[in-house]
Amino acid sequence: MFSAVLIQKDDNGRSVGVTAVDENDLPEGDVTVDVEYSTLNYKDGLAILGTSPIVRTYPMVPGIDFAGTVTESTHASWKPGDAVVLNGWGVGETHWGGLSQRARVNGDWLIPLPSGLTPRQTMALGTAGYTAALCVDALLASGVDSGDVLVTGATGGVGSVAIALLARVGLNVTASTGTSSEEAFLKALGATAVIDRAELSEPGLGKPARALQKERWAGVVDSVGSTTLVNACAQTRYGGAVAACGLAQGMDFSGTVAPFILRGVSLLGIDSVRASRARRVAAWERLARDLDATTIDAIASEVALADAIEAAGQLMEGKIRGRVVVRTS
Repeated sequence: MFSAVLIQKDDNGRSVGVTAVDENDLPEGDVTVDVEYSTLNYKDGLAILGTSPIVRTYPMVPGIDFAGTVTESTHASWKPGDAVVLNGWGVGETHWGGLSQRARVNGDWLIPLPSGLTPRQTMALGTAGYTAALCVDALLASGVDSGDVLVTGATGGVGSVAIALLARVGLNVTASTGTSSEEAFLKALGATAVIDRAELSEPGLGKPARALQKERWAGVVDSVGSTTLVNACAQTRYGGAVAACGLAQGMDFSGTVAPFILRGVSLLGIDSVRASRARRVAAWERLARDLDATTIDAIASEVALADAIEAAGQLMEGKIRGRVVVRTS
């Protein structure tokens, strides 16, 4: 038996709790892992609170990330004792996830624990940090190597890691946030300026009459979507690029093609769920190389598995900055 956050649904409704689970109930997979740490992402919050149809089958263990040690394997790449990390692949949505003391998964979904990082540090970064690294890799590959860059949703998991990574490669980072009290935190991560998110999120800025706004950004990492993304694109300089990876404000994109066809702006879609193994490994290598332990610790707080459900509620209410590590052991 082991403990896990379990989401159940029956004729009496939906319930979520930390529950004792029999190992025989684990889903199919060729690798079994003793999970040491997991983490809470926006998607996990949606799954736990049931505010969006993230969970596709019941019962379900949420948690799209985990780090731990292989205990059993029939997969050619893994043997007992290997330290591994998992991000995405539908885990926590269609396949039991990481908010658990044990997991069984497809070995193709795993990567080795990145050299130089501990299991806790990988979960302090988690999918949010890994997604931020994918965004930075995409911007640099598109030619954004100097100038001012914008990070929206700056106090969130993606935003906070993106700031640190972009500053590390020498870019001038402007952080957009709705929490003015976090300016010192954002500048400690590497931001050179902080702006109120209202400058980007107000409706109307991206209407056709202002489809092209003053050129400000060589590049953008956006985890917000909707009007914020429209305005960010309209403010991006000629030949710049925008990496879009989130929808905290909404899924809509009520803008025009003007930035793309008149300024040659590139809109780069970032998917972290099914990214190739090569891109995953490269992103984690960037995180291990460019972030020191002090920076990782600064963006993360820790809770026990028993407190994960309460922490998920706080995350969705915007009461938590940075990342939440969940200690499962």
